[in-house]
Amino acid sequence: MTTGQLAPPWQVSRWFNSAPLTLADLRGRVVVAHAFQMLCPGCAVHALPQMQRVRQTFPADRVAVIGLHTVFEHHEAQGPLALEAFLYEYRYAFPVGVDAYADGDPLPLTMRAYAMQDTPTLMLIDAQGRLREQHFGVLDDLALGAALGRLLGEADDAAAGTIGANP
Repeated sequence: MTTGQLAPPWQVSRWFNSAPLTLADLRGRVVVAHAFQMLCPGCAVHALPQMQRVRQTFPADRVAVIGLHTVFEHHEAQGPLALEAFLYEYRYAFPVGVDAYADGDPLPLTMRAYAMQDTPTLMLIDAQGRLREQHFGVLDDLALGAALGRLLGEADDAAAGTIGANP
């Protein structure tokens, strides 16, 4: 997936902690999304706690925090009932969508659309709905905060009509 293009729509079969969401619903906000599997050590130890910190740090009307449960292995152990218990036990209250499948395809649809290598995968989508960054793994909190600051600044400039204006 090339950054700078409109982010592909998410293909979600079920939502937790939210009514169904689309990227169009989130326009005007910067979107921080992490594709994860609950049995992925990097997801459980680093990505999901980072998402919780982002949710607690940035205002929800400016930054949307979204989890995408993107299972491509151990399907039986990571079904919706197990995911619901996992989210409850760890108190993850941000919206989490379950990546959908096409018959006969072992990879979930959103994972394929974004050409993800593995989990966790971090996606930053700007307020206009363009995929700006995609990283396999977890960014350092400071690097993620700086990236979010840039995207929020761009959104403020766009709202004020000052993009490209000289200071």
